[in-house]
Amino acid sequence: MIVCPALLEPRFSPRPWGALSLAPFFPEKSNLAEPLGEAWMTGSECRFSSGPFRGQKLGDAWSAMPAEWAGTAADTGGVFPLLVKFIFAEEKLSVQVHPDDDYAGKHEKAAGGRGKTEMWYALGARPGAEVLVGLKPGVTRESYQRAVADWTEEECLERIPLRAGEAVFVPAGTAHTIGPGLVLCEIQEHSDLTYRVYDYNRRDAQGRARELHIEKAMEVIRFGEQRGGKVEPARVEQGVLRQTYFVACRYFAIEKWDFSESVVAESSRERFELMIILEGSGRFEWHGSHNEYGTAQAWMIPAGLGAYRIEPVLRTALLRTYVPHGMNEFVERLKARGVPEQVASRLVYP
Repeated sequence: MIVCPALLEPRFSPRPWGALSLAPFFPEKSNLAEPLGEAWMTGSECRFSSGPFRGQKLGDAWSAMPAEWAGTAADTGGVFPLLVKFIFAEEKLSVQVHPDDDYAGKHEKAAGGRGKTEMWYALGARPGAEVLVGLKPGVTRESYQRAVADWTEEECLERIPLRAGEAVFVPAGTAHTIGPGLVLCEIQEHSDLTYRVYDYNRRDAQGRARELHIEKAMEVIRFGEQRGGKVEPARVEQGVLRQTYFVACRYFAIEKWDFSESVVAESSRERFELMIILEGSGRFEWHGSHNEYGTAQAWMIPAGLGAYRIEPVLRTALLRTYVPHGMNEFVERLKARGVPEQVASRLVYP
């Protein structure tokens, strides 16, 4: 089977809090009749538009994907492990929480049985934009339940101002919401399980309120010590390549690459990687072949590709993400690049 970088086509989802224009990332999605909130870049229904799986849905291709594509350590018996979205928030999202794997496995088997841990990278932020992530110190189950009854849940959450280029880690069980004026790239477990606690009394065209899931939310919200929040990344410069390391957990490791000149890379036989193009254009080159890339694209780099080159035409920024094979790998990789162990370890969430 041919091994090459492969492009996935996004799928777009309407949301009441979304935007009527997704430009400049998706300029064809402008002057919309209804707001779009999410562009799913690696959803199971996303189709490959290049490579040997061209025309196939990612969910179907994954189940039959050989090790030279998925990686020797991959489990293709389940769902594709990484879900990448672009989020366009013109209004507040609901106050919500996601379950962890244990809870989802027991109570949400029909919905896939997977929890949802995620990280947001801010692609764009208007002045004053913020997210609310995690409970303030001293918030207990009882005080939060009173806030739910009074519709004052926001007062229980930590406010985090957010600017373009910053990232926020949101482990399962963390109460949160996203404020207006933000465009985010979200990388997460492949799950769509969300328990809404409050939705600002929004109504659809038929006057119906969106469903709330308060009882389930109260079962999964993590009270006490909070583990999420704004990430303090580690930055490394290697020649022409500037790397920013954000976070590693059992579900994903995420880093950003910035470069204006040719970059040489090599795949790992253990795993595939995803390259999410945030800005710029150029081409992937490998074994005498090439594919052109552009902004707001998701590329799968197969495990068996080996050495390849990224040749930018315009300055390029991308997010590289993969499923790590143990946390030590991430720490050792940063240490080899001169990052102190205590800094590298700070970015690891067991």
